[in-house]
Amino acid sequence: MEKLYELSRNSLLLDLRQPPGAQLAVLIHRIFGVGAVALFDKTLKREDRMGNWTTEEQDLARNCCVREVAHDDLATGTSQRILEDGSGSVGALVVRGKLSPLVVDALASLSAIAIDRHQSFEKEEKADVARRGEELRSAVMDALAHEIKQPLTTVYAASSGLLEMGGLTDLQRNLVQMIDDEAIRLKELGTRLLLTAKLNTEQVGLEKDEVNLLELISEVLAGPQLVSQRNRFKVVVDEPELSVCVNRGLLAMIVTQYIDNARKYSTPDTPIAIVGRKSHTDVVISVHNFGSTVRIDDRERIFDRFYRASDAKESIPGTGIGLSVVRKAAEALHGHVWVISDEKEGTTFFVSLPIGVRRNQ
Repeated sequence: MEKLYELSRNSLLLDLRQPPGAQLAVLIHRIFGVGAVALFDKTLKREDRMGNWTTEEQDLARNCCVREVAHDDLATGTSQRILEDGSGSVGALVVRGKLSPLVVDALASLSAIAIDRHQSFEKEEKADVARRGEELRSAVMDALAHEIKQPLTTVYAASSGLLEMGGLTDLQRNLVQMIDDEAIRLKELGTRLLLTAKLNTEQVGLEKDEVNLLELISEVLAGPQLVSQRNRFKVVVDEPELSVCVNRGLLAMIVTQYIDNARKYSTPDTPIAIVGRKSHTDVVISVHNFGSTVRIDDRERIFDRFYRASDAKESIPGTGIGLSVVRKAAEALHGHVWVISDEKEGTTFFVSLPIGVRRNQ
């Protein structure tokens, strides 16, 4: 019992930044004075050994884990145990020495606990790195959005002023109008980035209103960027009075981004359908287009920040930010997003929002 207590105490002092197998093998070998110890970590796919093992026995612990069969060989004094946590096997332990089966069982339990602690530490480390990385990216995006808004405002004021002054040739007017339109688009993108950099699913204080879907979609389609393509859009809403209690700016941003994506990736002059429907507990908005499809492997990842589908990187310009903004906005509204895509049926992006969101969140 004293040796088990010593092993238990020392296992709590393991360096969790290092693989636990090697440390445990040393401790068991030293504390219990056994002839040989082998420990296989299933997650790390690593086997650590101490003591005298023959060449044929180099993968004994690994094979024990694969077979998942505990065994005591009284002739050689070799005991094999499966290491298990609540979800299944995490490895295997093989000990050669004069130990009772109960002691070997206890060693296996302590080893499984140590491996589980190491895995939990690894997950926490990765989560912390991901969180800090996301915080850094949000800070950078926030700073960039602030920095570009001032020069964009100046560019927009200059282009608008030139258009108001008149006296331009048709070519000059078209070029200035192009500058004006793109300055507006970049200014809107900067506003989106500023907003989403601050978004958090646990954030409180988002202002919410009863937003009529048909009115909001009509406002988005009235934007200057869509003037020349308005005949492409078909809007279908179940009921003219259909509304949802959300932050109006965030929902407008979601719909705008979906429409921008549909325009960018659709076959020219093909129709784009915007549909609003009510289910039992949610309102679902979808934007459908015909054009390039989204592969199954990309359908979740395209909502990740900076990710772009491999077949679109070279052919269509983009930053990989827009859809990540959509997902963060939807999460802030307690909704979710997804996409379905097929060569024959086309591509449809969805956002589902609960009808009864609490107003004081």
